[in-house]
Amino acid sequence: MNRPRLLHDLVARAAATTADAPALIHKDDCLSFAQLQARIDAFAAALCGLGLLPDERVAVVLPKQTEAVVAIFGASAAGGVVVPVNPLLKPLQVAYILKNCNVRVLVTSAERARQLESVLTECHDLNTLVLVAPEDGFETAATSRVLGWDALMRVPPKPRHDRIDTDMAAILYTSGSTGLPKGVVLSHRNMVVAAESTAEFLALTQSDRLLAVLPLSFDYGLSQLTSAYAAGGSVVLMEYLLPRQVIKNIARHGVTGVSAVPPIWNQLAVLDWPQAAVDSLRYITTSGGVARQATLRSLRDKLPRTRVFKMYGLTEAFRSAYLCPEEIDQRPDSVGKAVPSARLCVVREDGSPCAPGEPGELVHRGSLVAMGYWNDPERTRERFRPAPGQSAGLVLPEIAVWSGDQMQMDEDGYLYFVSRKDEMIKTSGYRVSPTEVEEVVFASGLVAEAVALGVPHPELGQAIVLLAHAGHGKALAADDLVNYCREQLPTYMIPSHVDVREELPKNPNGKVDRAALLAEFRDYFTR
Repeated sequence: MNRPRLLHDLVARAAATTADAPALIHKDDCLSFAQLQARIDAFAAALCGLGLLPDERVAVVLPKQTEAVVAIFGASAAGGVVVPVNPLLKPLQVAYILKNCNVRVLVTSAERARQLESVLTECHDLNTLVLVAPEDGFETAATSRVLGWDALMRVPPKPRHDRIDTDMAAILYTSGSTGLPKGVVLSHRNMVVAAESTAEFLALTQSDRLLAVLPLSFDYGLSQLTSAYAAGGSVVLMEYLLPRQVIKNIARHGVTGVSAVPPIWNQLAVLDWPQAAVDSLRYITTSGGVARQATLRSLRDKLPRTRVFKMYGLTEAFRSAYLCPEEIDQRPDSVGKAVPSARLCVVREDGSPCAPGEPGELVHRGSLVAMGYWNDPERTRERFRPAPGQSAGLVLPEIAVWSGDQMQMDEDGYLYFVSRKDEMIKTSGYRVSPTEVEEVVFASGLVAEAVALGVPHPELGQAIVLLAHAGHGKALAADDLVNYCREQLPTYMIPSHVDVREELPKNPNGKVDRAALLAEFRDYFTR
């Protein structure tokens, strides 16, 4: 089979070339590529037998299990558009997604369907509910058709719809700094090129085995499947509950690669690693937030033969930048350079290029740029705009993603994250990066997690609020953090309020939920 063009071709090509190689491991079950491909084909043919039309949406609300993977690639193979939904979302959040993109088929469990039943009646486009493990006698008025997984496979098949690489493949919902979640529309080309790009810079091969820790609804989590299959490697599915389980799965399955967000690495960095895990792990990646230097040093000490990649990305472009492990010591604060198939630039508000070291907005160009936000022309126009520096004679300009992230680029082309454009704190006439405050607090050694927020203040414009979690059963006093900040920070950067908590809230992707904390403290100084 030639180079994959469509999302499901990633599995089909491996099945055609290495049919008996392991593809997917879940608990004690292991599917070869041939077995996985057979299930994908059956699922796709059954969806078409149900009358699924090209580009209709298929939502998957499941934990990481075999049926979730089959449904993701099977929806693509049928000619539909897959919408992976985090199973941790509450019913109203799920209903918003189902309604927002007019989902026709929902794949979930009977238990989850019962939790969703009260809101599914509002999803008027939904006509089929597929239950992976149905309960006897399960009925609902929410949709006209309820099928168990086995019953779905007995649906008389119909031919699959033909697709091309610029057609829609998936809609991934991502939280914004304000408002309701945005549905990022990704084409087959976006997803295939992203998979090949990631496989290239991570040097993935058929012998690699990746551990899927992150939700498959998260672009960083879904990328573990697509990049592994682009190289013909295998994936181990696990539901993240305790950090020790990650290490146990690495040792048990001979995992060679793990990707996670900083809060997970912070927990893993303080644990003991058995020799089997140390020996098997070829690389790790971190993205989805600023990685603490102390955490990376601890991981490198415990995993001396493991390559550590820092990465940066946004759902609107799937992946953007990575820092080679060889550059971590020389450029510890950098997020690296553009991934293969991408071009990154830092520009001023008028679109002109910034000088080296000058802060500006990061703009992402190339075949990874998404198709926009589903049914949201206003926000699409704000974020997806003509790329800077194009010839005036170009009638149809290239569209780029204007990230909203403030970055600096050095003379060698390496990028340095400054702040989210909408998270930058302006206090007493100064512009303050939350990251700068957080890194100073982390350096104290007193905290496991810390978040700096800018909240309205009648005199200062914005005041800095610091929330911290000591972790590991340690005691922490707010006064100790305040005193440390007074020693390390200029007056205008000292937090006006410090709140020490047993834990900080997380969003479904495992990141600290800044939006929830901002909502909590919005009126703290003005009420």
